[in-house]
Amino acid sequence: MNENEIHVSKAFSKQSIVFDELDKTNPLSEYFRSIYRQEVNSNIKPNSNILELNCGTGIDAIYFANKGHHILATDISSLMVDKLNIKIQNQHLGKSLETMTCSYHELGKLNKKKFDYILSNFGGLNCTDQLNTVLSQFTSLLNEEGKITLAIMPKVCPWELIMVFKAKFKTAFRRWSKRTTAHIEGEYFYCYYYNPSYVINCLRKDFKLISLRGVFITVPPEFYHGFVERYPKIFSFLSWIDSKISKIFPFNYCCDHYIITLQKKVQ
Repeated sequence: MNENEIHVSKAFSKQSIVFDELDKTNPLSEYFRSIYRQEVNSNIKPNSNILELNCGTGIDAIYFANKGHHILATDISSLMVDKLNIKIQNQHLGKSLETMTCSYHELGKLNKKKFDYILSNFGGLNCTDQLNTVLSQFTSLLNEEGKITLAIMPKVCPWELIMVFKAKFKTAFRRWSKRTTAHIEGEYFYCYYYNPSYVINCLRKDFKLISLRGVFITVPPEFYHGFVERYPKIFSFLSWIDSKISKIFPFNYCCDHYIITLQKKVQ
């Protein structure tokens, strides 16, 4: 692991203690997961073999295992993986869900295993300045016509730009810099932002674009705690707007996260 990965691992290992509670008590996280899962469910074949990157405590991994898929869930944080292993044991999912503590830069450790689908949720891929090297591993990992669905943070987020009106210029334009500093549980690490065109161009040779949609365009991102509880009707209206414009340019580029699905070309 490089220095940034060490800090990422430490940060999320510390957060593993409260991660599930934070996720469960934030309706905006639930909103995002529902869109992400809908995207995967609309593209995945029954009984697929899935590789998940940055799995965290396995919230999505368990969901897809219960859908009849087989998952290899990986994360750089050993304590996140430990939390997932406890869930696997308690829910008797050992036959359908495996884990590995592994950086997504080190997928060669998988010993030439093949998968039908690769997943990465909640901007985990934004923790590297070498996303191209991560993406370059996907071709050899996927079976013919295999797919990937990734949730990544782009360079333009409308909800951050409006911070200009509060004179919070650093927050408003942080995604436009080469890198920004994130702070979780007393640990500092760098984040990097990538537009959809970056992913598409990196994978152009071996993959074709299936779907691209923005999330949190008019709906506020997760850090707006309490928004859904205070303004349920406004949230419902904004989520309806998002559903109508999420696949239209520039809204699938200008958002808090985008969800992109690509399929491996037939060789």
